Amino acid sequence: MCGRFVQAVDPETYAVVFGAEIVVSETLAPSYNVAPTDRVYAVAEHEGRRMLGTFRWGLVPWWADDVRIGAKHINARAETLATRPVFKDSFARKRCIVPVDGFYEWERKESGKLPHYVRAADGAPLALAGLWASRTDRDTGERLVSCTIITTSPNDLLRPIHDRMPAVLPRESWDRWLDPDAEDLEALRALLRPFPAGEMSEYPVSTLVNSVKNNYPECIAPLR
Repeated sequence: MCGRFVQAVDPETYAVVFGAEIVVSETLAPSYNVAPTDRVYAVAEHEGRRMLGTFRWGLVPWWADDVRIGAKHINARAETLATRPVFKDSFARKRCIVPVDGFYEWERKESGKLPHYVRAADGAPLALAGLWASRTDRDTGERLVSCTIITTSPNDLLRPIHDRMPAVLPRESWDRWLDPDAEDLEALRALLRPFPAGEMSEYPVSTLVNSVKNNYPECIAPLR
């Protein structure tokens, strides 16, 4: 799964990397410990324009009675996107990319769970495949835009640590994934394969990241 990640770069930088034409977003504070239900940056296409905006992490479908359902849907399994009611509408029409500097996975050890920080080998932002949804509150009219991160089977680098990993999209897949008019769902699902292990790096970090109260650069410092 993907339960914590890092977004510590300014939105203009993410917009340039992912070719977003405009930035529609409040500026979020740099976060070294993004947690479920936090506001996060994501990239999506709307009316022919690629935009970067802020979304609440944890997908809340348009038909949900309670926004708290989003806390249960921070991740979506690639294998069941087309069949699970909570995800299938978004998979068909509302796909996004969540740009991250890196993410955390926890390795089970006899002494407890050891967090590892995972990033691109070249230090560039990773493009996590995601879905988004929009819900309007029937009583207040307030609109909530939310997202989820898709997970897939691990690559050789992550397999010793965890049995899932975020679906990271290579640059050549970004346009196809974001195209809201793409209708071949099987071809889209085929993009959600393990990212090449040789293009990633990882190292263990302190259990500081276990607490959402800890949100500073020391969270990604290598464990000594």
